[in-house]
Amino acid sequence: MRPAIAYIHLDHLRYNYQVLASQADGAYMIAVVKADAYGHGLRWVAPVLWQEGCRYFAVTDAEEGMRLRDILTPQRSANILLLSGIFDEEDARYCVDAQLIPALTHEQQIAWLKAHHFAGGIWIKVNTGMHRLDADSPEKLLQCCDEASIQVIGIMSHLACADTPDHPLNVHQHDHFFTMYQRLLPTAQASLLNSAGLISPTGKHYDYVRTGIALYGSEPVVQKKLGLKPVMQLTGKVIQIHTLNPGDAISYGATFVAERPMQLAIVTLGYADGLPRALSNCGHAYCKGHYYPMVGRVCMDYCQLDCTNTPLAVGDCVEFWGGHLLADDIAMKLDTISYTLFTGVGERVHRQVVVSTQ
Repeated sequence: MRPAIAYIHLDHLRYNYQVLASQADGAYMIAVVKADAYGHGLRWVAPVLWQEGCRYFAVTDAEEGMRLRDILTPQRSANILLLSGIFDEEDARYCVDAQLIPALTHEQQIAWLKAHHFAGGIWIKVNTGMHRLDADSPEKLLQCCDEASIQVIGIMSHLACADTPDHPLNVHQHDHFFTMYQRLLPTAQASLLNSAGLISPTGKHYDYVRTGIALYGSEPVVQKKLGLKPVMQLTGKVIQIHTLNPGDAISYGATFVAERPMQLAIVTLGYADGLPRALSNCGHAYCKGHYYPMVGRVCMDYCQLDCTNTPLAVGDCVEFWGGHLLADDIAMKLDTISYTLFTGVGERVHRQVVVSTQ
């Protein structure tokens, strides 16, 4: 097996869920597990969240919903919400077969559901300032649901700037959502808060909060860290050590040239595994209490570490993010977000579950 491993710490997932649940002010937790649980592995993450008391899950589409239903088959009562709704009649059939709950944004989706005799419930997704995927005319959508005898469970929207607590759009979205909720569906369920909104709320929690990135250990609000624990630890292994002389160049483009004698470790992790190429000549890795600079360009299958001052050995396991190098910090350095790091970890990286010894 190629020694590129993402260790998945399920005890950290359990811890994060309970920390977030304590912030929910009595609202139900909807665990967002789309994109294979943000790259962490849906087949492990979902059952653990169920064991911790979660009964509501959210994915992006019907295919993800079908997969999650198969994973949670013994827990048939799990509620599975489709945040992107449905895209065609086949998705409507999936909703019937797997008892999925779509969030709807246009009337055609109702026609597809009706054609397959859908007897479940749906959510209406409305725009409060995000201007992404939402209903142009929620009133018309509600009327179509009524005519098709489709139950409307609730109304939802999504915060655009909740990770910046003092952004004026937060207050606008909260106020707009409350107004729409009272006007359209005052007796239905409601959901507005995401991970950042939960941690730094500007208004009501409503009935459901949707926790995504925070479950996996990233702190959505820099100003209000909760001490969440990283669930993924991405590692590679040293497979070769080189001795370099002054003037020797490293990797593609010769972007790094040794100015002195150096020891160079070749490690089994590259951009095809999800290690960002932008970390070339500026990233670090961790091993046995020491941090090692990345030198030369990150390759598709490998990267190179300067281990001159603190030697590494063939077979050493090296961490790229996890307990000692936070994905949040790496993302900030690259002007991106931790989501892109987690979901970018390739399929050829083996996920290995770490079971708590406590």
